[in-house]
Amino acid sequence: MITTDADVIALAATVNDPEIPVLSIRDLGILRDGHVEADGTVRLTITPTYSGCPAMDAIRDDLAKVFHEAGHEKVEVELVLAPAWTTDWMTAEGKAKLTEYGIAPPTGRAAAGPIRLGLAVKCPRCHSLNTRELSRFGSTSCKALYVCQDCHEPFDYFKVL
Repeated sequence: MITTDADVIALAATVNDPEIPVLSIRDLGILRDGHVEADGTVRLTITPTYSGCPAMDAIRDDLAKVFHEAGHEKVEVELVLAPAWTTDWMTAEGKAKLTEYGIAPPTGRAAAGPIRLGLAVKCPRCHSLNTRELSRFGSTSCKALYVCQDCHEPFDYFKVL
């Protein structure tokens, strides 16, 4: 049975994102809080990358499963939309895992308003900056589809939000 808040966070961080399985929910920055109450109830707070993210139900179920397996019968997972998730919350380890997985990690910091600039995105395969956006939306809403002009490989880019 887990008794400390640090242990709650550590166990919750073993849950991976179902859309990008190399990232834990801590790496992704969607695990916002976790604690165990006096009655043994585990309370977790997560924030989706997008308000309509379809992975949230799977993540909620996975969290309940790992805590049930650890002996906790009552697990409450709260989905919080404010403040809105930002790629600034991703860990450096998570960004490195994205590169190793073949997804270009977000670069820069999220802006406070709509700023559209040309962006050089480094190819995660050959590391060339000679890339171009094919589609603003890739395999999921939080990624864009790019192609490398040098190695000619398409790749996802995790957008800065």
